[in-house]
This record gives sequence, structure tokens and C-alpha cells, in this order.
Amino acid sequence: MIGGTSWHATVEYYKSINKIVGEAHDNMESPPLIIYSINIEVMRAGDKDRIKKTYLEVSQKLEAAGAEAIVICANTPHLVCETVQPQIGVPFLHIARATGDEAKRKGMKKLGLLGTLPTMKGDFISGLLKREYGIEVLVPQGNAFQTAHDFISKELTRGIFSEKAEKFYTEQIDVFADNGADGVILGCTELPILFRDIKTALPLLSTTDLHAEMAANFVLGNS
Repeated sequence: MIGGTSWHATVEYYKSINKIVGEAHDNMESPPLIIYSINIEVMRAGDKDRIKKTYLEVSQKLEAAGAEAIVICANTPHLVCETVQPQIGVPFLHIARATGDEAKRKGMKKLGLLGTLPTMKGDFISGLLKREYGIEVLVPQGNAFQTAHDFISKELTRGIFSEKAEKFYTEQIDVFADNGADGVILGCTELPILFRDIKTALPLLSTTDLHAEMAANFVLGNS
């Protein structure tokens, strides 16, 4: 597991993976996990070459330590997968595939996406969903595009979960509903924390929960 971006989401991953695996073994066993928590400053600085170099080095260390697969405990750092995957011998369990599998199971063909600017702009989530699952992805428009990013970088990844952020994202979900979306991807692993116990106009796909479940299934041999 590569965590730290942010540690709040990493904690959720650790809890969820342990819970799923533990329950499968009557709470008599726990999963073998190696966690490398990077400094979130690497992501905040926005230097893609440095980000890719960091994730390659960490991935190689985890592989050398015996990891059989790698889980990046955040959405945005998945931008490194295309570059790093050919340079390591173990697979990334990709967050977009965890999301796509659930969307396919639910018959969803058009999804809204909330996340950071790199996540919403990039091809590593929406492109993969389009190519492998035939899913159309919508993102916020106008000023809301930047605002969606700002709440994540300035609040959520710092452990701040405000009513103002909740109101903004809820309004964006309403806009997605008006534009024919079947559901919404919470494409920041802190967003599910914000929306815990909150009712919305559309079903929410929690990338945190779906990705952690994928990791647990890998440990259990169900993938």
C-alpha cells in the first residue's frame, strides 16, 4: 500500500481491508500488508516527473519487500501507473477498474466525476472507464471545475470537512443528475468521508471503499 496522500484516506483503506479480510476468516486472521506512507508535499508540489520518480522508487521498494500487488491509496497518484507499471514486476490494483466493475454491475453508463484537477482532466480515470467499460464521464463546468479541486487540496486532504464543501459538492451532484448521469464517482479518497451518512440525488461510487474491497479480494484470492 502506498499511502500518505492523504493519511486520512490511508487509514480508511487500512481499516476496510482488515475488516473485510478479518470477517472472511471469522476475525481469526488479518491480511499481510506493507504500508509506505509518502510525504503529501510530493503531490502538492505538482511536479509530475518527481511524482512518477517517487512512486517508481516506492513501488520497487515494496516489490523488493515481498509485495505481490500494489494499491495506491488515492485517486490522483494513479497518473503514474502507465509509466511505472512496465518498470515493476507486480500489478497495480487500479482504482478505476474497481470503480468500473461496480458501475458495470449496476448498469451505469454515464457518471459524474468529482476530484482534483489532474483526476478530472487526466485520462487515467475517465479514459480507462471509456475504453474498458464504455462509460461516459462528466466533470464540473465553469468555475466549479477549479472549486472542486480547491476544496480537496485546501480542506479535505488536510482533514477539514466543512458544511460549505458538502453544499458545493451536493450541488454539483444535482447538476450531474440534470445532465443524465446514472451516478457519481467520488474521485477523491477523502470525499466518501465528507459524504458519510449524507443523502444525494444520485448513487455515489466511493472509490475508497471499492478500491479497498478490490485489495481485500486480492488478499483473499477472489480477484
